[in-house]
Amino acid sequence: MNDELDLALVDALRMDPRAPWSKLAGPLGVDPATLSRRWARLEADGDAWVTCYPSADRIGRGLTALVEVECRAGRVAEVAAALAGHPQVASIEVVTGGADLLLTVGAGDRAGLAGYLLEQVSAVPGVERTRTSLVERTVREGSRWSDGALDAEQRRAIAEQPAAPRSAPASRQIEEDLALMQALGGDGRMPYAELAERTGLPASTVRRRLAELRDSGRMVLRCDASPRVTGHPLGAMLWLEAPAGRLEEATGWLAGLPQARMCAVTVGPANLALYLVVHRTSELRRLEEELTGRFPDLRVRDRMVTLRTVKLVGRLLTPDGRSCGYVPIDPWPTPRAIG
Repeated sequence: MNDELDLALVDALRMDPRAPWSKLAGPLGVDPATLSRRWARLEADGDAWVTCYPSADRIGRGLTALVEVECRAGRVAEVAAALAGHPQVASIEVVTGGADLLLTVGAGDRAGLAGYLLEQVSAVPGVERTRTSLVERTVREGSRWSDGALDAEQRRAIAEQPAAPRSAPASRQIEEDLALMQALGGDGRMPYAELAERTGLPASTVRRRLAELRDSGRMVLRCDASPRVTGHPLGAMLWLEAPAGRLEEATGWLAGLPQARMCAVTVGPANLALYLVVHRTSELRRLEEELTGRFPDLRVRDRMVTLRTVKLVGRLLTPDGRSCGYVPIDPWPTPRAIG
């Protein structure tokens, strides 16, 4: 049975997903060997994992879309399973409301997104219709969320030291680094030597490129955990419409909420998408009341409560939320699967 140390370890890795155990031992009050054993058990049981994916906001190309999918009666699980194998689909959630599924989709451009939706999603048996919102920019990204298991002193001790800004060389296309990111997607804490073997790159090159990608924000490392570690929090997507003149103010406030796992400016039926993680429906209602009290002219266009997460940034999940596989995320046309 998992305990508070497991949750603290997960939150520590959310702050620094590749931190050595020696760095985390002091703040968490245990020796490095204990942390290593704990993580090995959590990972083996599918209860915690570190994954990796490219940031569309930072690489300067590509786009992200939030796609609502309506399915024929009795076909939701079948459709979700079929879509889970698509490398363009980062995440899949079974939701309440007008749609059955909510997808996070990556594409190289609008034409690529249209082709994927029309030729692949629509071809899946059981899909009735889709509705798509483009993500204009992400204000708060899911990798920054935490359960609040660490106190301020622990967080200060774990926080990465700021590095001198280093951007990936302009002459190198993101596709050249995709194999590295896909390998890390399967195991975000993979040692440099193994990464070199998996990608065919020299270990020194792997270390340098990884530092460049992390410092530039082109690559995101993220730690997630199953409900057996985190309890059974409630996830909900709010689709919001804010007046253009107050959009920046609203997004700034929303992104600062501790319960906000994701906040994005969107182009579609609403201009804001806010994903909240709470423990009770009453907390969700209270947050909504606080939101509309602070911004009376903001409207809630729709609400979706997550009933089950089928796929989370490439990770395939069991019905009880444990990791059971990984599909490398590839928004670009040529698949590059890591075996």
